[in-house]
Amino acid sequence: MPQSLARVLIHTVFSTKDREPVFQDASFRAEMHAYLGGCANELDCLPIQIGGVSDHVHLLTTLSRTLAIGEFVKEIKRVSTNWIHKRGGLYRQFHWQAGYGCFSVSESKADAVVRYITSQDEHHRKITFQDECRESLRRHGQAWDETYAWD
Repeated sequence: MPQSLARVLIHTVFSTKDREPVFQDASFRAEMHAYLGGCANELDCLPIQIGGVSDHVHLLTTLSRTLAIGEFVKEIKRVSTNWIHKRGGLYRQFHWQAGYGCFSVSESKADAVVRYITSQDEHHRKITFQDECRESLRRHGQAWDETYAWD
């Protein structure tokens, strides 16, 4: 095949440092989600759905065939942190958590993940971020160490 093609969907989740509820303002949160989508697009990772709540974000995107997952997350966090810092005030102290979760998504499950991301406000009335992460890790068969999971 003379052409390289790939369509890999990933669901990426990461939190604010210490899960600080930085994105309480709904209009700023929507603007930040749009910015994250733009960042993903710049990396040739098609943003399918971006969302979250005051202390964490979910990104459903494709993964560029030329980009490693770690590079994708590092660049999204770097660029968005700079953009958030430029907002001034308390935003100058903003940081994302060091880690992240990233999971493959089947095309057949993409619509369910989109619904899950769009219902985050409702979802987090019933379950904490930590419990959400634990459940996701269990569902994906991923081991983790609680000592390092919640920076």
